[in-house]
Amino acid sequence: MLADVVDLLQCPVCGAALDCGAGVVQCRAGHSFDIARQGYVNLVPGRADTPEMVEARDAFLRAGHFRPLTEALAEEARAAAAVVGVDAPPAVPPVVDIGAGTGHHLAAVLDALPDRRGIAVDASTAALRRAARSHPRAAAVGADVWKPLPLRDEIATIVLSVFAPRKASEIARILAPGGALLAVTPTTRHLAELVGPLGLLSVPDEKEGRLDAKLAGKLELAQRRKIEPAMFLTRDEAAQIVRMGPSAWHVDEQSLDERLAALPEPLAVTLSVTLSVFRRG
Repeated sequence: MLADVVDLLQCPVCGAALDCGAGVVQCRAGHSFDIARQGYVNLVPGRADTPEMVEARDAFLRAGHFRPLTEALAEEARAAAAVVGVDAPPAVPPVVDIGAGTGHHLAAVLDALPDRRGIAVDASTAALRRAARSHPRAAAVGADVWKPLPLRDEIATIVLSVFAPRKASEIARILAPGGALLAVTPTTRHLAELVGPLGLLSVPDEKEGRLDAKLAGKLELAQRRKIEPAMFLTRDEAAQIVRMGPSAWHVDEQSLDERLAALPEPLAVTLSVTLSVFRRG
């Protein structure tokens, strides 16, 4: 898929167009980036999830616990595509998933939009290996999402940002006029049953307000909805939640094992997120 989306990328060093060569993606100025044997190209990597974090996330997502969220993203993507259509440049605009991880949500959106290509952007090489195989129409590109994205201006009509960092100016830059950002943020109730018992990082108050302030003047809020089903988890699945997210950088494994052993099984845990749809005017 890299050859099919390379025309949408730009060199992170000089901003020039990129082309696929023999095992590399390169620009005319001579800046080149190796294509990994798993099929992804890494452009300007930053701090990234470890292979252990990615493995835990992959196992948890494949078990289907976040299916209500994934289905809601696919539904909103269909609605967004119907509004913008396929006439915006390029003729078949891609879906860009910023902080895509394994590409799980992007794959579901591409299933819902059979005419679209996908670009999974992440800093983790472990995640990129999986994202490159997540869907036949998905390409994986490594980049630090806090820095300028190696994507051309106005190439996307749909951008996904699910539990991921987001740089508002870059999202606005790559979105075509009328394009939509589908942003997923946790509420203070997200995983509340595990925060105390397992020592997870808590979600700050006013998460939605911070998102709105960050995007103000660049994108307009079109709608938002809460997604809040209960999940019934085993202790192993509760451990996967800890190990797949930011809490993984802070927990002590021995202490975690002791805390997990004290949990009932199965345990009802709340998935509580806000799905916000922003549009570029």
